[in-house]
Amino acid sequence: MNPSQEPAVNTGPVRRFKNPDYREVASTLGDLRHKIDALDAQIVALLAQRALCVKDATRFKRDAFQVAAPARQAEVFQRVRDLCVPHAESFPEFADVVEASYRTLVAGFIAAENKLFDSTTEI
Repeated sequence: MNPSQEPAVNTGPVRRFKNPDYREVASTLGDLRHKIDALDAQIVALLAQRALCVKDATRFKRDAFQVAAPARQAEVFQRVRDLCVPHAESFPEFADVVEASYRTLVAGFIAAENKLFDSTTEI
């Protein structure tokens, strides 16, 4: 196989983990991709729910500093790191991956919330 080609999706693995206790998740890369696609659909649906909460939170804030809420951001990043603890052995540096994802996610939501802020008025 040419190393620059995509891997085959309907054949067995070409490598194995050295850890004898490793348990496979699927027997082919294609099966894994289907699982990942299904998980992505669930993740996007949950992010849509989170977005609705972020949108509603705009009603409770007076200015851009409150939208950014740096102390709350720090709480969120620490909380998601803590949520990773039970899963730490499943993937190397899992908490770092999750925190980096959340930092990007939160930055995007803050940018969007700043735009939503202009669509609200004080009571």
